[in-house]
Amino acid sequence: MAGTVPPAQPPPGPRLGPLQGPRPWHRRLNPLRRPTDRFQARIGLGLLLAVLVVAPVAGVVVAELAHRHYADAARHQTLTRHETSATLTEDVPRHPEPGSDEAKLARYPAEVRFTTADGRTATTRAEVPPGLSAGSQVRIWVTADGEGSEPPLTREQVRSRSMGCALLAAVGTVLTGAAAHAVTCHVVRRRNLAAWERAWAETAPRWTASG
Repeated sequence: MAGTVPPAQPPPGPRLGPLQGPRPWHRRLNPLRRPTDRFQARIGLGLLLAVLVVAPVAGVVVAELAHRHYADAARHQTLTRHETSATLTEDVPRHPEPGSDEAKLARYPAEVRFTTADGRTATTRAEVPPGLSAGSQVRIWVTADGEGSEPPLTREQVRSRSMGCALLAAVGTVLTGAAAHAVTCHVVRRRNLAAWERAWAETAPRWTASG
């Protein structure tokens, strides 16, 4: 209605800038904060700092150990395996897409015949390219016992496997920290619920009696 005086309003409060929110010490002094809340916050901060410190260290240590392991394995394989010529004793299936990049990388198991280091004729199964016919010559890797095998690990394979182990160690550390935090939150939550139930059990009879 024209001429009506609007009711009085309290003066607007000061506008808070982006750095003028509640200070950390204000949150710590909040009377509604329970000891369990402070405990949970400290545990979370401690776990975060621990993960930030332990994850890189774990990755470096595991990478070093894994590199030593795979480097030793590569040296052993180099000493106990050798490449030799072999003859296919059966036809090898053709790849569904001959000439494709996938066909160039594909390998099929087939029986081959070769001569061992001591002059004996032996047969074994080896991974060979597709589409070859019986009697074709192929190069295979065999052990000292005359069994077909993979070629020794290369430097690139040793490096990639070591980095993979390091990544798994770092991720495992992060997941362990996250799991520890989740368990802590669960325990604190159950303790709070138990405390609330005890408080309600003490308060409810007084409310019922006053009613």
